[in-house]
Amino acid sequence: MLANLVADAFQIAWDYLEATDELGSPDIAANHLLDTMEAMIKCGERRRLMLANHAISAYQRFRAEQLTSLAS
Repeated sequence: MLANLVADAFQIAWDYLEATDELGSPDIAANHLLDTMEAMIKCGERRRLMLANHAISAYQRFRAEQLTSLAS
């Protein structure tokens, strides 16, 4: 079931970002992670760890871009 897949992948990503103190705003993080996972699922991805890892990487890039734009 896709709901369980998303819930599991989301929790993995959330726990990692929280443990590494990279979470930032919970609302923004949740939306970004879910949007990334939704796009991957629409492309056929069904591997839980792939969804989580890709969402983590995408969110880390997003946060780095935010910090760069704030610094300039």
